[in-house]
Amino acid sequence: MPVRQATPMATAAGLVAGYALDAMVGDPRRWHPVAGFGQAAGALERRIYRPERAAGAAYTALAVGVPVLLGAAATVATRRRPLARAALVAAGTWTVLGGRTLRHEARVMGRALRDGDLPAARQRLGHLCGRDPSALDEPELARATVESVAENTSDAVVAPLFWGAVAGLPGLLGYRAANTLDAMVGHRSPRYGRFGTPAARLDDLLNLVPSRLTGLLTVAVAPVVHGDPARTWRIWRRDRHDHPSPNAGQCEAAMAGALGVRLGGRNVYFGRSEVRPFLGDGPRPEARHLPRAARISGAVGLAALGLAAAYPLTVGRLMNAAGRRLAAGLGAAAGRVGGASTAPGVAAGPAVRARRPGPAAGPVAAGLGRGSGR
Repeated sequence: MPVRQATPMATAAGLVAGYALDAMVGDPRRWHPVAGFGQAAGALERRIYRPERAAGAAYTALAVGVPVLLGAAATVATRRRPLARAALVAAGTWTVLGGRTLRHEARVMGRALRDGDLPAARQRLGHLCGRDPSALDEPELARATVESVAENTSDAVVAPLFWGAVAGLPGLLGYRAANTLDAMVGHRSPRYGRFGTPAARLDDLLNLVPSRLTGLLTVAVAPVVHGDPARTWRIWRRDRHDHPSPNAGQCEAAMAGALGVRLGGRNVYFGRSEVRPFLGDGPRPEARHLPRAARISGAVGLAALGLAAAYPLTVGRLMNAAGRRLAAGLGAAAGRVGGASTAPGVAAGPAVRARRPGPAAGPVAAGLGRGSGR
């Protein structure tokens, strides 16, 4: 099989294999690469921190740029080795996905709430979000879980698959690095109010398309929990821009419509609180809604996987072919311009060539030709 055909297939196969690994195995309990990246990013922050956006921009560029460059180097090294490319993409996909863990946490929280074990549920909430659980009752714990599942379905499943499909291994690693930085320094606090802004803005930018795709896919899969797609579409269209985040509202509004619940309200974090607009119509979430939210998350992930695996074989291949044709056209145009510019000096040509040994002239000219044709 030609390399140009094998490479997109390797990327698609790697995405599918990595998703399957996450679904079957989940996150490793020890030596997780993302945790290692977080430790390295923390050490970098301690060295270059200043309460300025410029320092935060340099920190973000370094912490995200290094994984992207490593992914690009691995991509170049495997450009003629499709099996190695597929293995690397599979390993990268497994590393950056968190769908199984997300669904597991939602089900564990649901069981704790059904059993009336509020202390266990409050202790477990820290696995999903950064809210202060000490004073939360069952509806508020259930709401926090549903909102976290909705947002993290985009952050931990759809967005990594999207960037893996569009940009391969550099996209997978770069997205996870940016998302991890946002979780570490992108929140509002006296320390990170300015330093963390570049990381937060980069994460917002990278999630603009995936979050909206998550909302649309949630509308499409609403029937898996007996939700009404028409109602989900209406709620999503009406409420998705009411959230203070440009992306989280896309996911949460669609989830509220699919489950038939109302999200939003007062969120208490450690040391501060926020009041957010309501999303959706209906009652507040309960324990029974959490397994349904997990099923929606799983269905959205499978749908996103199908789109991600198809992209390199369809749209991605067409874009690559168009890029090659454009480069060839530009190279040909540059060659014609170069030939026209030297035409008046044809008489000088033999004298110039006579001063060089004959065998050396060919490779030099060929090298310049390849450069102008790229």
